[in-house]
Amino acid sequence: MNEWFFEHVWATYAIIFILVAYVYNVVFKARKLPLLKNIVVYALMAAGTWLLVIFQMFGLPIVLCLLVAVGLIWIVRIRYWLEVRRSRKAERKEG
Repeated sequence: MNEWFFEHVWATYAIIFILVAYVYNVVFKARKLPLLKNIVVYALMAAGTWLLVIFQMFGLPIVLCLLVAVGLIWIVRIRYWLEVRRSRKAERKEG
């Protein structure tokens, strides 16, 4: 799989950037930023993604680690959704 990432650098860049942007938006973005600050954040994220692509090319599992991070985020969101659902059902039974 690393060979594919090495042969398709732009696809690797796009995959890493999308995953990093998703993790940023879900985990770290506390409030909506003004447009200029948002542009600066995404420009720095785009520049930092090149560093992650270089690490991926040298054999570090960057894409795999980001996929694990996204998977953990989804697990937490599903568990939170289930807890909210259970609490709503409990409220309905009480009230």
